[in-house]
Amino acid sequence: MKTVYLALGSNLGDKLQHLNDALARLPKAGLELVAVSAVYETRAMYHTDQPDFFNIALEARTAVLPKVLLRRMQAIERELGRRRVLVNGPRTIDIDILLYGRFVIRSNDLEVPHPRIEERRFVLEPLAEIAPTLRHPVSKRSIAELLAAVKDQPVHKTQHRLALIAEPRP
Repeated sequence: MKTVYLALGSNLGDKLQHLNDALARLPKAGLELVAVSAVYETRAMYHTDQPDFFNIALEARTAVLPKVLLRRMQAIERELGRRRVLVNGPRTIDIDILLYGRFVIRSNDLEVPHPRIEERRFVLEPLAEIAPTLRHPVSKRSIAELLAAVKDQPVHKTQHRLALIAEPRP
């Protein structure tokens, strides 16, 4: 079993429900949830003319190989209505593999650690909540150190609660 860290985000429709629905599907995709952050609200970073995001990070354990995990996460995105029209555009759900054990993976369809993790406060803030001492396998810096270096992006911890035991909606 490997420890993996994922980032989930949504900025279309019922954002909180999309996060809950994605979380509810993860066990069937071969993930055992260990920790889930609070829900954070953030502005869109790359294409700013779109709704604000709800973002979370989570830690899980899995025996699923990285590329199979990627395909399963993309299947969940499709089930929840994700349409890839504009890169970094609006989406019902986005699931990124941030870290997979201590592996460094560089292929055409998967890069781990996630190539933009160090520039994204909307990822680092929730990740630091659940794993502040976790070290990036390439830079060797802790998540808390990476977070301290990214100050120019507003991130707001919300009072929203996730229903971690709920069954997924069809």
